Amino acid sequence: MSRSLVRAFVFALLSVSSCWAQEATPHPSWPGPGQLFVGACYQPIDRSPEEIDRDIAIMAHAGFNVVRMGDLSWDSFEPAQGQFTFEWFDKVMDKMHAAGIRVILDIPGSPAPIWLHRQYPGVDIVAQNGTRLPPAERYMDDISDPDYVRELGILADTMMKRYAHHPAVIAIGYNNEIGNGFISYSEADRQRFIAWLRKKYGTVEELNKAWAAQRWSRRLNRFEDVDLPLADGPGPAERFLDLHRYWSDVSIARLEELDAIRSRDMPELPSISNLWDNASRRGFDYLSSYRSYASFGAEGFYPGEPIGGAFGALMIKGALPTPIWFNEFTAGGGGFYGTPGRSRMYAYLGLMMGTQGILAWTFNSHRGGEEQGLFGLLDHDGTPSWKVDEFARIATEFRDLQHYGFPRYTQPPVAIAYSFASALASHPNGPSNTTLQYFKTNYAEQVQNAFEPLFRANLDTAIINIGHEDLSRYKLVVVPADYVMDEDSARNLRNYVSNGGSVLMTAYSAKVDEHALWFDTPLPGRLSDVFGLKTNAFYDVGSLNFELDGRSVETRAHRYEVLEPSTASVLARFTNLPGNLPAVTVNNFGKGRAYYLATESSVSAIGPVLSYVLQAAGIPPGPSTPEGVFARTIDGRTLYVNTTGEEKKIPITHPGKGLITHHAYEREVVLGPQEADLVE
Repeated sequence: MSRSLVRAFVFALLSVSSCWAQEATPHPSWPGPGQLFVGACYQPIDRSPEEIDRDIAIMAHAGFNVVRMGDLSWDSFEPAQGQFTFEWFDKVMDKMHAAGIRVILDIPGSPAPIWLHRQYPGVDIVAQNGTRLPPAERYMDDISDPDYVRELGILADTMMKRYAHHPAVIAIGYNNEIGNGFISYSEADRQRFIAWLRKKYGTVEELNKAWAAQRWSRRLNRFEDVDLPLADGPGPAERFLDLHRYWSDVSIARLEELDAIRSRDMPELPSISNLWDNASRRGFDYLSSYRSYASFGAEGFYPGEPIGGAFGALMIKGALPTPIWFNEFTAGGGGFYGTPGRSRMYAYLGLMMGTQGILAWTFNSHRGGEEQGLFGLLDHDGTPSWKVDEFARIATEFRDLQHYGFPRYTQPPVAIAYSFASALASHPNGPSNTTLQYFKTNYAEQVQNAFEPLFRANLDTAIINIGHEDLSRYKLVVVPADYVMDEDSARNLRNYVSNGGSVLMTAYSAKVDEHALWFDTPLPGRLSDVFGLKTNAFYDVGSLNFELDGRSVETRAHRYEVLEPSTASVLARFTNLPGNLPAVTVNNFGKGRAYYLATESSVSAIGPVLSYVLQAAGIPPGPSTPEGVFARTIDGRTLYVNTTGEEKKIPITHPGKGLITHHAYEREVVLGPQEADLVE
């Protein structure tokens, strides 16, 4: 691709600042309806010059048009402090360009090289018991250390300046899988945490109040009395939440610093970083911050099943108007060689959701180090596996499909709330936290349960932090088990409903404030009047059934709250509980409606309620499909994806032609196992 064409591509979506234009369609200067990218992650540090030439030839023959390179390779670019060696990489970049393959250039800030740990011991991780941990595996770096921050900035600035005008580069990425690092417990970390607390709370009195320090004789007389809360427990939820918020801010600060360098050195190019915001070790609050460092939502896509995979992909998209990128895409796995047809099926599922690029992890299988048993497109002896042919087929088909409205620029009518704070505060550490007994069903699972019926109804859905987005663009906002209700989220929801929006909230929601302290006001906290009720008592039963709109609903939910309506009307009552208790209520508030479901967000309970609320909000379902087949309509054509291992038949009202299979369909579309077709 010529440099002018590359510039046209990025200008189609990028504003010259670090923020991207908020239109939902590409800029008219983009020549054509769009472009799709298929390729692989590539580590040339593992390959000889002869192998690199052979690899690039295989990629070009397969029709690949993108690779991601540079990640995980800091000491290959800077083997000693200040001594940079780029000539070897220049040759690879030039060869990629000659082969017509574009490059996402990853700044390899994680893991840090051994020389950095030896030169600056503050980069070492310190365990909770004070033991220094050697960097035995990747991401064992204290990314809050100022020496690390400085050296990362030098590396990033040097790399970006060198490759800012290289014709192969189309995007930049930062610190592979940031979020998957370790929490450190050095004295320097404690002091940085104290500085963060001072800035957040101002006085030790406010900190004591936020941490409920009067409980169990834990008052702080000065900020210096603060210890780092124990990530593994025990410890109260308030401190656990602030610990993870601090480390979240550390990760976000690194991303923002890197994006500021990009904005200065290569402002015409977007950032497409392989992020891991929900990593269990540390994670970070992506959905409240992504606009300050992400041009596209991008992640490693390793789905265990279609709905969970789709849910994760849409979490990384948030409300960005740009398409999704899978910077790592399922090909094999740890001890899993791969299954023919599986990657292609998931590629089409991604295309249906609004994906623009997929890069197989990984091109060549690794012979040593971490992930040596994770199988790529080439076998360990360098022989192309059948997976090369499968990804070549994807590349060929995607090249044709980009003329039919792909990538999709979605405008979801429904948004689902997801909160980093709720995920943490609902499941704090330690055996003494009774929150775990109250919040029996995993928070993320409950959010995904709310997503599942919408995805099965073939509706585009956004996953957002409701305190940080414009809710007016959605016809319905679903708030499942949102345990923490901070002031911004409550204000946004209140204004949204007042101005005519519809919201559906479930049990477990709005129990605590932004400090993880239970509200001393009627629940749901800050929103009791919006929902026209209060709730406090909750109980367990074997199962819960209710009747809604003349339909009997049998659920697998077992936890319910006792709702006490004030201005709310009862839409459904439990039929297998004494007392005729409300199961679903609706309250007219301002110009809008606020619905409340008294059970946890299980698919069997929230699914029928969502069907009712969608109809009331005037949101029609998407294309009708059998179980396991998902579909979207794009410019009058419908993309069907069969995610099952069985043949599926989809009735159609008019004859159609498959643009992928080239089959003619009369009364039904017939899809083989894991097959897809775009029908016009």
